[in-house]
Amino acid sequence: MKRRIWAAALFMISPGIAAAHPHIFAEARLEVVADDKGFISELRNVWRFDDVFSASVVMDFDKNGNATLDPDELEEVGKTVRTSLGDYSYYTTLAADGAPVKVTPPDVIHVDYQDGQLLMFFAVKPSSPMPLKGKLTFGVYDPTLYTAIDFTKDDDMATVGDGFKTCKRAVIRPDPDEVLKQNQASLTQAFFNDPAGTNMSKLFATRLEVTC
Repeated sequence: MKRRIWAAALFMISPGIAAAHPHIFAEARLEVVADDKGFISELRNVWRFDDVFSASVVMDFDKNGNATLDPDELEEVGKTVRTSLGDYSYYTTLAADGAPVKVTPPDVIHVDYQDGQLLMFFAVKPSSPMPLKGKLTFGVYDPTLYTAIDFTKDDDMATVGDGFKTCKRAVIRPDPDEVLKQNQASLTQAFFNDPAGTNMSKLFATRLEVTC
């Protein structure tokens, strides 16, 4: 069953239910930042949510009934999201030569409400040193498939820092038909109804690959 944290139960929905199809849509930007010592220092995320979901958040958090979100209400949204997304690594995934790298929680998730849309800004850091070496992969996606996070332009997945000058970068956008073809043997009814979650969105998610 869905657990309603706010509006459309974005962050606590059961993975088995969420795997059906996205209900919430966000346009995103990711900046992968390197320090002057040749390590990944942080990943900066910006998410802009669709009008319908944004309106539902206003309904839940607009305590004074003025049809918008005041600074204290925006702060409360940020705190709620920071708590809720901890189990999902804040939808941010990293890997070094195929080995997953965990992220640390953001200090704060900043929230704004502009032109009827909810915006979130936050940064996460690798939990262990991540040198600019080998093949590094970065992605942002919801493993439950409940939220569709879209990078509309390749430039929306950016690298920042002089350390990347000697690296090659590529934005990978998997072809859905090809993904289904390659995984058709495992895409059974049991796969989609797995209560532990399928993490199928990883197969379709846009990702940034950097080779140094």
